Amino acid sequence: MVPAATTAVTTTVRFRTAPNAEVTSLSLQNADSTALAEAQPWREFRWRAGQKHYSGTYWSATEGRHVVYESRLELARLLFADFDRSVLRICAQPFLLVREHRGSQAKHVPDYLLLTDNGPVVVDVKPAARLGKPQVVSTFDWTRTVIEGRGWQFEVWSEPNEVELQNVRFLAGFRRRSLFDPALLAAIRSIPNEDLSIAKVIGELSDWPDGLTRSALFHLIWSGEFSVDITRPLCRTSPLTRES
Repeated sequence: MVPAATTAVTTTVRFRTAPNAEVTSLSLQNADSTALAEAQPWREFRWRAGQKHYSGTYWSATEGRHVVYESRLELARLLFADFDRSVLRICAQPFLLVREHRGSQAKHVPDYLLLTDNGPVVVDVKPAARLGKPQVVSTFDWTRTVIEGRGWQFEVWSEPNEVELQNVRFLAGFRRRSLFDPALLAAIRSIPNEDLSIAKVIGELSDWPDGLTRSALFHLIWSGEFSVDITRPLCRTSPLTRES
């Protein structure tokens, strides 16, 4: 019989609280998701001419600060997270996950940690065409096992529906609340809940320039005060629902 100590699986998380801080290492079971949401990105982001991936920073309304990404697909997931009202915190590359088992060691850096109304969600972003690769399958299998064993959720995210992506990307242009007149936002909120549409809201506020009203309405859609079917292209007749 193999001794229990030899077959035990040990999983730790390593993270940094500041760019030049020493690495903190502790058991996954003892890791606090709120503390991890404050972590610095594990990898250092670099940009150079000719690099194959597309890196950058995105100003997140959820975070009130910039969040890094390493590919356009990661940026897309970041946009959806920022648009999702159930998401409370967004942290990119929050930690290095280390799994030790029978003398071997596996390491993985998830792309995002989301704190949501339904608990922590660890997210890996990967193109659908690469999901079948043996190394990817193995990494995501053990990552899912240890993350769900912690009581958190694990998500593998690939290319979204193109119409939804275009709508969310468009609405993200109206995410900064400080750019909108509070009086105009209040006027839109006061419109009666009867057969609301984008066109009707604009028509109800004839004292305001159409462009300003339209932009303010898109901000309220982004912020979740109104909802619209993002699976269909947005247009003037798109129905609106006021959220409670």
